[in-house]
Amino acid sequence: MIETLLQAILEQVEQPKKDLEHNLRALLNEAVTKMDLVSQDELDRQRTALNNANLRLNELLKQVEVLEQKIQLQK
Repeated sequence: MIETLLQAILEQVEQPKKDLEHNLRALLNEAVTKMDLVSQDELDRQRTALNNANLRLNELLKQVEVLEQKIQLQK
């Protein structure tokens, strides 16, 4: 009889734990869903695109410098 009572008490204690775990998982999933996250692959693609844009910008700046020098020589 004591064993049965003990088992019943343990089952009653276990259920709130499962409910709490379920609710916490649901809250965490909702929080993660609301976050503005990107994958590592997307981050790498954006980094590559930014590097390419910077390289092109530097090339264009050099061309502008050359053109400015030519204009100065013509004056």
